[in-house]
Amino acid sequence: MAEDVWILGITMTKFGKHPDKDMVDLAAEAARGALSDAGVTMKDMGILAAGNLMNASAGIGQQLQKQIGQTGIPVYNVANACATGATALRTAVMAIKAGECDYGLAVGVEKLSGAGLLGAGGGSRSSGTHYEPSGRYGAVATTDGRIGTTTMPGTFAQIGMEYGHKYGGTSFELFAKISEKNHAHSTLNPLAAYTKKMSLEQIMGDVMIAYPNTRPMCSANCDGAAAAVVVSDSKLKTLSLEQRKRAVKIAASVLTTDPWQEACQILPDVNTLTRNAARQAYEQAGVGPEDLDLVELHDCFATAELVHYDNLMLCEEGGAVDFFNSGAPWRDGKTPVNVSGGLESKGHPIAATGIANIWEVCHHLRGEAGDRQIQGAKVGLAHVIGLGSACGVHILEKSAA
Repeated sequence: MAEDVWILGITMTKFGKHPDKDMVDLAAEAARGALSDAGVTMKDMGILAAGNLMNASAGIGQQLQKQIGQTGIPVYNVANACATGATALRTAVMAIKAGECDYGLAVGVEKLSGAGLLGAGGGSRSSGTHYEPSGRYGAVATTDGRIGTTTMPGTFAQIGMEYGHKYGGTSFELFAKISEKNHAHSTLNPLAAYTKKMSLEQIMGDVMIAYPNTRPMCSANCDGAAAAVVVSDSKLKTLSLEQRKRAVKIAASVLTTDPWQEACQILPDVNTLTRNAARQAYEQAGVGPEDLDLVELHDCFATAELVHYDNLMLCEEGGAVDFFNSGAPWRDGKTPVNVSGGLESKGHPIAATGIANIWEVCHHLRGEAGDRQIQGAKVGLAHVIGLGSACGVHILEKSAA
């Protein structure tokens, strides 16, 4: 069996607007931070996996090398929707498991502030009103207004409404309460794009983007980067006691896509591949949902957080509303969810999010999360999903050293 892989160092930049920094600047800041946190150098790395979505053709990995050190190692440029960062990390993990190297560096970076409303492909939507057929689906007909919508807010609004229609109990106010929780959590996260507590009335009274999601219930497009250094179990054993104590075990690393099913191939299904990823991750890690001390899940919209309570099996099937109403996902609840403030507050620089979610969990397992620390945290789960679709789930465990 391939040996265990550990996160030795991890960091994220402040998420928000960085007009004075380009993507390479942000990626380099995160990469150098992760190397410093790990107590190693670029010379030690055996692989670099660099994630970027909005400018994927630019070869961010090679550009980053020029900034932090060109050592001749293999570079993988990764673009995998909102799962880009998680995929970059998994790329480095798999290289270590294959025995190709002992250290790997994974980076995710995006410049998204001012990007506006994103379509399902991740790109900015044109403001034009005239439709011109193009591409595989466009040559036949546009999706918008016929069988659904390709805008992110509209798609996830539909997903939340569908859950409520199937299981009952949802309402505009319920979804707003989820957002209220995340904005409250963000006040303790200095690296979040927004750290402002918002009342239920403020959230419900804000601009409606796609019912039932108002503006504060939507993920915040912003600039940011995150990076992680991973190390093999055998190499970790040769390092200092302090490095071993701060290392976080990757108990499970899973990536899934849509399975075949008798369903529409255009309208997205964010549930099946997430549930499949969660099931595989729990089996891989040898733990269950009841063992999790905290969860960072992909709340690109308030409606998405609700359905992922169910998809990640934090509750029984159809029980997401009761799970939230029980208070379980609050900081002081049974299963704290998005203590970072989530994508709605922390921000969502697409390619950085997968690693940033893992950064949050790692900080609690290390006992380094400051005022928002979940006391005694030993096991955590990080989840991301991007339409297309790709889902990454990582289960992380506190070091026993």
